[in-house]
Amino acid sequence: MISPELLRRYPFFAGLSHEHLVSLANAAEEMSVEAGHNFFQEEDKLDCFYLLVKGSIGIGISVPDREAKQNVSGQLLGELKTKDVTISTVGTGDVFAWSALISPYTATANGKALTDCQVIAFDAEKLLKLFEKQPDFGYLMSQKASQLIRNRLRDLRIESLAAYA
Repeated sequence: MISPELLRRYPFFAGLSHEHLVSLANAAEEMSVEAGHNFFQEEDKLDCFYLLVKGSIGIGISVPDREAKQNVSGQLLGELKTKDVTISTVGTGDVFAWSALISPYTATANGKALTDCQVIAFDAEKLLKLFEKQPDFGYLMSQKASQLIRNRLRDLRIESLAAYA
């Protein structure tokens, strides 16, 4: 368990009651990982969502490698040679792997530590069971996840437009 007061410091958790923060803290543990650590790959089932306390996380997708020689049979069989492209960076104080709270609970991208990181990992299964018992809490967390998704989509759109300028 971590301190509920630690969570209170981060904007994502603003507006939650002390009881809610205690519930989150009871489902959390601190982790330290080295640069290069893969948190998840696209389509992985997510067991946790994370708060980044220190460091930088790259959120990326795998795209066909245009520099690699591709053959037709590989294309037909879905065996394209790919490379990872970072599409956004998560910084200190941000939450990532929000898909752990949203059905079907699978990653929509890759998540990799760009630097040594300290994170708080929240057990999504414990929280989802708690949300069933406390729908008001589940609703609040769904709203927070929705706002996060909205902001990430906005940021991605802005970054995409900048590439064309």
